[in-house]
Amino acid sequence: MFHAMLSALAQATPAMDPLVAKNSLSLLGAGIGLGLAVIGAGIGIGQIGAGATQAIARQPEASGTIASNAIILAALVEGVALFALVIAVLYKFV
Repeated sequence: MFHAMLSALAQATPAMDPLVAKNSLSLLGAGIGLGLAVIGAGIGIGQIGAGATQAIARQPEASGTIASNAIILAALVEGVALFALVIAVLYKFV
């Protein structure tokens, strides 16, 4: 299926205006990159949540410290996804 989409894109691209073809391919790349970044951020936040839950279950007295560290780490991971969104928007408008 992916090969068929790529061959259809390759056949359609030479007939198109080069600027339009470049713009469409850059949007495709931005969309794929953004999707991968969001999937990676989701996996990372899930791992942080799982680790924090296990740590709190093992040491309930340290739950405040563990939770605050988990929130900080989740914010850092979310920052990477936001950076990918900014890059995708730049590809769309530049």
